[in-house]
This record gives sequence, C-alpha cells and structure tokens, in this order.
Amino acid sequence: MPFAALIPLLLFAAEAPIRVVGHAWAPFISPMGEPFRARTKSDDTLALWFHQADRNGDSMLTPEEMQADADRFFAKLDRDHNGEIEPEELVAYEWEVAPEIQVNSKRKRLPGQPAEQARAGDDIGFGDEEPSRHRRANVEDGLEGGARYALLNLPEPVAAADADFNRAITLAEFRRASQERFQLLDRARAGRLTLPELEALVPPPPKAGRRARQSQDKPDPRIGQPLPSKD
Repeated sequence: MPFAALIPLLLFAAEAPIRVVGHAWAPFISPMGEPFRARTKSDDTLALWFHQADRNGDSMLTPEEMQADADRFFAKLDRDHNGEIEPEELVAYEWEVAPEIQVNSKRKRLPGQPAEQARAGDDIGFGDEEPSRHRRANVEDGLEGGARYALLNLPEPVAAADADFNRAITLAEFRRASQERFQLLDRARAGRLTLPELEALVPPPPKAGRRARQSQDKPDPRIGQPLPSKD
C-alpha cells in the first residue's frame, strides 16, 4: 500500500479513543488485611490468598505458613524497614493499599453480584436516630470496613494488631495477631485450614430490601470475635 494511502489510517488510529473498562468489584481482605482483587468474574480472590499463603502447595494452611504470609505483608507495609508499622505507614495502608476498608467507603459488590444487592444497606436505621446517608449505606449485617470483605469481623485488621495501643505495630505484634486469627479460623481445632473450610466462613452478601430498625439497647454485634476457649 502506498505511504500516502496509509496516512488517513494512521490519523484515525491516533484519534481513536482508548476505552478502558474497569470493575469496582469487592476485594477479599485476608486475615492480616491484605487486599486481593478480582480481574474477571471467575477470579476466586479467597483462593488467590490461600494458594499464596500455602507455601508447600499441600492444600493445607498451617500456623507457620500463616505467620510467614504475615511476615511478607508486614515487610510490604513497613516502608522504611525500621521494624514497625508507624502511623504514617498505617495511613498509607488505609488510603493506598486497601482503601475499601475505610468505614465511610461505599460497599462494593462481589463479581457477579447484582448491583441492587450491593445497595441493600441504604435503608438501615438505628432506633429513632437518622444516621447520615454514608453511615446507612455502609453498615450491613453488623459489618463495617474490612470486615465486609473478610473472614473475620475486623474493620481495620492491621491497626487491630497493635496490642499495646502505642500507635506502632511491631513484627512481634503482627505475628502474634496472625496466630490468634488462625485460632479463630480453625474452628475444628485441627491445626490446619483447608480452602473449603474457609469458604464456609465467607459472609453472605447483604439481603435486598428494607432492613429492620435496630433498637439502641440491642447489643452491638460489630465488636470483634473473641478468641476460642481451650475446651
């Protein structure tokens, strides 16, 4: 083809808009707070985390593997490598790494979940008070923040590892939290976790329709789950 004939085609290609289609699908937030996001409707984000943490590929997750995965994520969050996740690094986690965990962020729907289900929390009421629209839209089934996308009721899973409340999370605290959370997930007390066992713990999406009002005197179910007893 003569070069002169190619010029209109090149100009059309240069002017043609580039269309990028994105999906605001909900991530899976790992027990230690790491987000795993779907690229397609068929992506299993819980399985992505599980197979990453299952280092020897035996389809079982042990406490040691859980801690090793926590160590890896801690190193990612500890940007200055001083052995602590400090307030500035915690802010970076909440705003850059996993912004979906913010309490006032709108709940994202799961891949394949109808859009109307993702908006089901818009009609939540609390006693005689009328909370803000953002508040009503983001409290579903007693879950807030990262708990909406996780296996454990931990709205901010990284900050929750700060055992001494000094606003700095050490590697020892992060490791301790990983073992405590493993115990919470290991309901059979088998000392290992399988993917089917974890899939059974995934909370269902919020139900469509108007939600019943909650009494102000009703116990708040959003408090984190207690550690299991040794019995």
